[in-house]
Amino acid sequence: MDLITPREPQDLNAMEDEAFRLHVRRWIEANYPPELRYPPRRLHWNENKVWYFKLAEKGWLCPGWPREYGGLGLSPAKQIIFTEELERWGCARCNDHGIIMLGPLLIRYGTPQQRAFFLPKILSGEHIWCQGYSEPNAGSDLASLRTTAVLEGDHYIVNGQKIWTTLAQDANWMFMLVRTDPAAKKQEGISFLLVDMTSPGITVRPIINLEMHDEFCEVFFDNVRVPKENLVGEPNKGWEMAKALLSFERIYLGSPRQSAYALTRLRELAERMGVWEDPVFAATYAKHRADFEDLKSLYGRYVEVLKRGRPLGADVSQLKIIQSELFQRITETMLAVAGEHGALFEPMAGNRTLHPAGLYLQARPTSIYGGTNEIQRNILAKNVLGLP
Repeated sequence: MDLITPREPQDLNAMEDEAFRLHVRRWIEANYPPELRYPPRRLHWNENKVWYFKLAEKGWLCPGWPREYGGLGLSPAKQIIFTEELERWGCARCNDHGIIMLGPLLIRYGTPQQRAFFLPKILSGEHIWCQGYSEPNAGSDLASLRTTAVLEGDHYIVNGQKIWTTLAQDANWMFMLVRTDPAAKKQEGISFLLVDMTSPGITVRPIINLEMHDEFCEVFFDNVRVPKENLVGEPNKGWEMAKALLSFERIYLGSPRQSAYALTRLRELAERMGVWEDPVFAATYAKHRADFEDLKSLYGRYVEVLKRGRPLGADVSQLKIIQSELFQRITETMLAVAGEHGALFEPMAGNRTLHPAGLYLQARPTSIYGGTNEIQRNILAKNVLGLP
């Protein structure tokens, strides 16, 4: 297997935490495009690629990947600090499905040839990925998916539809779940396939959300030919990989970053609205802050499990539940504090970081995407507590 030379020569784990924080902070402040600070929505590739390439050039694009694959191999504590500094400076989220989801999966399950071909192209920005999981009748019940892939010679022929596909209009590759054995039970007969989005027969249609943005898409497949070497793992054995990837997604969705950002904005808003010293507000804020510190500690424990190379258990579902519901509670408090400003479709005058309604709307679907919180609670009840 060809190794990928790390672009960051020094081992950042050897630095003291505060020295590392200052090192990261200085570089971000000196290199992040100022016009992209605190974007009010998820940015498209043509808007955030400058930042993507700056991170890639520095060698900081994939901080959690092992160094032999071009990452930083950061410890859990360092990863949290890294994320905190990105959030503190209001950095936009990149098109990161390849970084946080596919890359770790290929490192664990891919062939040497797949790793050698795909990982460097994520690092270079040549390949931008989207995730093809949900379907119109297979969202939280993902195992009910019906998009088919039939092997004909050296190619799979894919037909079906995916929906709620984040930034599919920006992607040139999709990792997707397909049904390769329609006669098997729901969790069986599913395979994991890598698809070139420029292939004939693929149609992408953006979906406009409540904020009038087109973050999500529906994607249609009409006799799309995919080389059989783009199958990851064994045929009909994709469900275990799908669950592993969902674990990567859930630990990412359980990251404290959203709540950290919202908590910072809540304090700024309270100071602006003159309620920061109010004892009722202070009690509410203190409760949010305590919940946030608990979340940050729990998140660090799960990141540590991944860094030791151990699989995440079903209990990781609690992380996504806690984060999404805390994010929602903080933004609900923001609306209450904002008063009439909470009805504004744009940020408050004089401070583009204060957008109470925007954050509130962004928080609403967090308990739905990545597997609804109701489904996450069912997973915990069945697989952790042993309930029927």
